[in-house]
Amino acid sequence: MTKQLIIEALAGRLIVSAQAYPGEPMRDSRTMAQVAASAVRGGAAAVRVQGIADIQAARAAVEVPLIGLWKDGNAGVYITPTYQHAYAVALAGAHVVALDGTRRPRPDGLSLGRTITRIHENTNALVMADCGSLDDALAAAEAGADLLGTTLAGYTEERPKTTGPDLELLRTMIEADVRIPVIAEGRIHTPSQAADAIQAGAHAVVVGTAITHPATITSWFVGALEG
Repeated sequence: MTKQLIIEALAGRLIVSAQAYPGEPMRDSRTMAQVAASAVRGGAAAVRVQGIADIQAARAAVEVPLIGLWKDGNAGVYITPTYQHAYAVALAGAHVVALDGTRRPRPDGLSLGRTITRIHENTNALVMADCGSLDDALAAAEAGADLLGTTLAGYTEERPKTTGPDLELLRTMIEADVRIPVIAEGRIHTPSQAADAIQAGAHAVVVGTAITHPATITSWFVGALEG
């Protein structure tokens, strides 16, 4: 699948993130692949999956573009933090490698630009840079990223964490004319918020928790009933 075909396939569409973590009842690669396939049946144009085994299972279960990542740790630069993580994600079958696109130092000492260059040189995968600020986005675009995401808005020290999606950052990135597609991701919990992101100019929208994480969705309802 070529870069242009992937970008066209995502335009104005929904990407569903299917992730579960150690200790959770759904923490099983086959289960995550089934969740991804269910999302595609519902109309998702692509899926975003974490971990090598889940990427491999999802690649066998769906035919839409697959955005893969590898979370290693839970603080700092941990979303596909090194080139070796990124290379493994691409080899597992991801059409797009999602990685930390901030300006923070990376664990292997490589710059973001060198990491992206090596991914492009050694694999056929595109690169989605998960950003936390406008400066991140500008630097990631300069480094050669194919897609930008608002994924880390509110999770670094540069911006406050908004209750819902950080549409202000989304608009700022788009207005900066970064010349590559900007994808809205992070705290998009309702269909109207997803529509607002597209209206604001997002190329596509990623929704995860609100679709694929039953424990969290259940807690929202429980909290509302308990007042």
